Amino acid sequence: MNKFNEKLIQFFSSVFFGSENQRSYKRLRIMLYLSMIIIFLTPLVFATGLSTVEYSKLLVQEEREQLSWNATGSQKTIEAFVHELRALVAFVASVYTYDELLDQGAASKLFVHLKEHYKGFVDLGVIDPDGIQRVYAGPFRLQGYDYSDQDWYDKVLGDQVYISDVFMGFRKIPHFVVAVSNKMPGREESWILRLSINYATLQQYIATISTEASHDVFLLNHKGILQTQSHMFGDVLEEFALFSRPKTGEICMKEQSYEYVKFLETCVYIENTPWILGLIKKSYIHGEKWKSFRYHQRMILFGCSVVALMVILQTVSIITKRLQAADEKRNAAMSECEHTNKLASIGRLAAGVAHEINNPLAIIDQKAGLMTDLLEMSDEFQYKDKFGKSIEGIQNAVERCKVITHRLLGFARRMDAALEHIDINALLREVLGFLEREALYNHIVFELSFDDNLPTVYSDRGQLQQIFLNIINNGIDAIGKDGTMRITSTCWDENNIHVLIEDTGKGMPAKVINRIFDPFFSTKKEGKGTGLGLSITYGLVKKLGGNITVESEEGKGTLFTVILPKSPEKREGSFHG
Repeated sequence: MNKFNEKLIQFFSSVFFGSENQRSYKRLRIMLYLSMIIIFLTPLVFATGLSTVEYSKLLVQEEREQLSWNATGSQKTIEAFVHELRALVAFVASVYTYDELLDQGAASKLFVHLKEHYKGFVDLGVIDPDGIQRVYAGPFRLQGYDYSDQDWYDKVLGDQVYISDVFMGFRKIPHFVVAVSNKMPGREESWILRLSINYATLQQYIATISTEASHDVFLLNHKGILQTQSHMFGDVLEEFALFSRPKTGEICMKEQSYEYVKFLETCVYIENTPWILGLIKKSYIHGEKWKSFRYHQRMILFGCSVVALMVILQTVSIITKRLQAADEKRNAAMSECEHTNKLASIGRLAAGVAHEINNPLAIIDQKAGLMTDLLEMSDEFQYKDKFGKSIEGIQNAVERCKVITHRLLGFARRMDAALEHIDINALLREVLGFLEREALYNHIVFELSFDDNLPTVYSDRGQLQQIFLNIINNGIDAIGKDGTMRITSTCWDENNIHVLIEDTGKGMPAKVINRIFDPFFSTKKEGKGTGLGLSITYGLVKKLGGNITVESEEGKGTLFTVILPKSPEKREGSFHG
């Protein structure tokens, strides 16, 4: 982790505090990273979001269909249960007459038989046309109670067969009533056969139809009073604000929120009852299917992102390296042109200086000659010998200046590319003449081993001069002080000649040798080299059709080998460096 932090710090330091060139490439790399990340990841994120929305819609649709199917099945089951109760009570009322049921023994016996058939019955009562319960069979003392003021009493008289809401009644226990009304024989009044069922029986029945498709199943009446217990909304006979009210024969389904929990509410009427069936599905889009989908989706997104980032890193690295290499080549070419222009300017300046100096030198030489003639014609005097030696010194100095101006003029004439036959040995001696003072000052000895039978080469004098100046200068810098530089010229084969320049400097490791001809690569201290000398030298040698190699070992010096063709048409042939 510490190494990672150090690399991160180094990266941002190079971005904000490195050289201008480094900062430019770092900024370019960052921009490429950001651009490609946006290009790669935007469609991926968009596709992920779209798939999430579409799959959630499919899940919602599936949950709705499953809950609707469950509501329909539960509705049919409860309606079958209600139909069975209604049919049973109607059958009893049709088989037994009012007078028969007024016999307490017969009524009690009938109630026992009904309990054996359906254990949910709590009691049985026979109610006369005035609403008074004349016969009662059950665990309570309800014989003689007046039901004429009860809500269900008027409804059963109108509907003939009626199922009531769950209510408390005289017994103070939640229950509901199944009642059937029949006409009195020969009269308009009706009597009622009434059977009570404990709400717990209804609750147990509701529990048997619960499935994994729903988290809560309950019954409530039209007023919003719970007829059975609800896990979410309370106990039996508690008020419940129904969020939506279904139409007859339809399933009503709606999304709701209760105590910060999203759920899907489904409700449907139970036919021939005052009840509404409610089903609740909590967090219906966060089930196992949704969790599995989200997990696999995140894994795919993560995997694709990792692959994309790896591709981006590799691609950006390749692009920036190629751009940097192209810029370096362009800069090297520009520097070479600038270097050539500088040399040309120096050459023109040198030519001008040489011409200007030659005129006064000629006058000085002429006057010195005149003084010598006059001195020879004059009589002897005390300082005649001393004057003669002084005049001779002036003439020697003038001769030396002529040699220097001759070299400058030769250098200036060779700035423009021109092919000619060149004696390599003479050219090397001419180059060494420019450097002999520096070599003498640093106690560097030139050991020359020239082949006297060396053929001439047809090449460009100025460029060859620049090649050997650069190599010998580098050798002098590598030696520093007190060393030897061996320069050898040989005939390699019938088409090429060799020039070997070996110094006794510090040498170079392999990793430096591999980059020695790279543009802007320098082993010199900052401010003492541009890193272009050997790069330009390598380019000039290749341009002249030759080759250059380097051999070096730390502590044992360096050997440069320059191979030159005798003519541009005759390249280095079988030489493989």
